[in-house]
Amino acid sequence: MRVLVVEDEADLASTLSRALGEAHFAVDIASDGDEAQYMLGEVSYDAVVLDLMVPKRSGWTLLKDLRTSGARMPVLILTALDAVADRVKALDLGADDYLPKPFAISELVARLRALVRRAGGNPAPVLIVGDITIDRAARLVSRSAICEHIYSEASDVFSNVIDVHIAALRRKLGPAVIHTRRGQGYIVNA
Repeated sequence: MRVLVVEDEADLASTLSRALGEAHFAVDIASDGDEAQYMLGEVSYDAVVLDLMVPKRSGWTLLKDLRTSGARMPVLILTALDAVADRVKALDLGADDYLPKPFAISELVARLRALVRRAGGNPAPVLIVGDITIDRAARLVSRSAICEHIYSEASDVFSNVIDVHIAALRRKLGPAVIHTRRGQGYIVNA
């Protein structure tokens, strides 16, 4: 799961990146609202952790613009603003959760997992092939989509890492299950 953390305090951003990475999130960091706006336009994130008081474009504006554009990924507000009026305003603007600073890292991770889990909605119809359960709606996946959701922007991934993993899956599942469609990605045949 790929997460964008919008936080201008470098030490806290580093701590969040490390903690979320240990919880198996791929983490990108934006230190101001303009950088976050750009990154949100370039990458499909599974969730956003947003400080409301970041420079250049405030978190308030970023949240409003995000929801106005129709983006539906969960947004967890992580801020020093802890007044009830601030919480209500953020939730009314479209935030999915609100966690005031100081906070416990374990609580942040648990809340983020819950948000991502709930954002998945109802599971798509499934298909069972032998011992494997397949999501029919998402059975064709491109290499870039796999990379975007597994690795952060800062990751130094070799170009054949995905091929190596697909080959390992083919060995385990059998050669007839996963096929490559040139220019489209990988498809699971039933």
